[in-house]
Amino acid sequence: MTTPGTSPWRERLASPITWYTAAAAVLLLLAIGLSVRLVLDWSFTRGRFASTLSGKQTELRALQFETAPLRGLDKQVEHARAQMRDFYQDRIPSSYSSISTRIGALQVASGVRLSRVQYTQGAPVSDLTEITMDAGISGDYPAIMRFINSLERDRTFFVIRAMSLTGQQGGQVSLRLRLSTWLRAADAAASGLPATPEKSPSQAAGQSSAKESE
Repeated sequence: MTTPGTSPWRERLASPITWYTAAAAVLLLLAIGLSVRLVLDWSFTRGRFASTLSGKQTELRALQFETAPLRGLDKQVEHARAQMRDFYQDRIPSSYSSISTRIGALQVASGVRLSRVQYTQGAPVSDLTEITMDAGISGDYPAIMRFINSLERDRTFFVIRAMSLTGQQGGQVSLRLRLSTWLRAADAAASGLPATPEKSPSQAAGQSSAKESE
């Protein structure tokens, strides 16, 4: 009951129930505010995480694409080294005498005749030295072609550098032949072969004009 002269509002304010209700309402508002803030923060964080994850996935795919050629590179290098070892062992002569012996065998097998044979050695490059053979070759045309083909297909690595016609009489053909092979630097040094002469300016100019005329 209200005391005469007392305002109903004052009685409500003085009542503990009013304060409990007000406190509960404030707590409810705070809870709602915190929930809304939590939802917003979670949405923002989720969006940032998704964006970051997408960016990282893109970077990973780009990195995988860039590094794809490098996969198995160690095996490729080892395979290349093995091929190089096999090439040195099978196709690089072991000495100067083995070169001249092989040239002589191909000469006999093809039926040509070599004359004025000269061997020289160039400067070593890495672990190999170029050995140059300059010689005259004569015989009928089929025999010369057999000799040239046998050089190109031989197990020993020969490279024909130059070939020029020097004469022809009847069925006989005479050529000047220059070819190269290689020795390991130590084997070339032990061979005692003279150094390959450097090309003179006139020779270089002659080769240049010949190329232009071609």
